[in-house]
Amino acid sequence: MNFARRSGLPGVDAENPITLTVTGRVSRAVVADLCGELERALADPCGAALTPGAAVDCDVGGMIRPDLTAVEAVARLGLVARRAGHTLRLRRVPPELRALLDLVGLADVVSLEEGPEERVPGPL
Repeated sequence: MNFARRSGLPGVDAENPITLTVTGRVSRAVVADLCGELERALADPCGAALTPGAAVDCDVGGMIRPDLTAVEAVARLGLVARRAGHTLRLRRVPPELRALLDLVGLADVVSLEEGPEERVPGPL
């Protein structure tokens, strides 16, 4: 499981310069690390500042076999973003994760990017 923060890259909205990228299989051991990374990104005075109320992008297109642990990660990341006065917007959501979010009622809590889902090739 990998995650990264991008700031100021081409293709990233100037009003939304922070993108958290989650790839691989999400385990319970890394959920706290993901939340910590997002908290640091939102609180970093040297980093790119978000417009108040702007959405934080979370690219989950490289997630492998999303399960309820991935749903927990999304829920907790959403809470971190809300506590900082922002919303969480998921990008490139795999169909499996979208179905799980719908099933547990979180699809209305986080913003899901609409449009064709692009998957990052990865191990099966």
